[in-house]
Amino acid sequence: MFEHEQDIVDTLLSEDSNFQRLHSKHTELNRQVDEANTGAGAPSLDERALEEMKKKKLQLRDQMAAIISEYKRAAAASGRD
Repeated sequence: MFEHEQDIVDTLLSEDSNFQRLHSKHTELNRQVDEANTGAGAPSLDERALEEMKKKKLQLRDQMAAIISEYKRAAAASGRD
């Protein structure tokens, strides 16, 4: 995720508490989805719950992408690019 912006992600993880929170939630959901897909997760997890987790994970990714885009715009405007 965001491989091409890893420097920006690293900066945001160290400087932006909202980005940190989103990243942490996304990482946890990613782990849970992976476990459910491999059968290592909770056996009671139904398809609807799994789909909701995937949707939430995508929402978090979209929010992080928006923060990255804003960071890039601000960097370009200030000449930090």
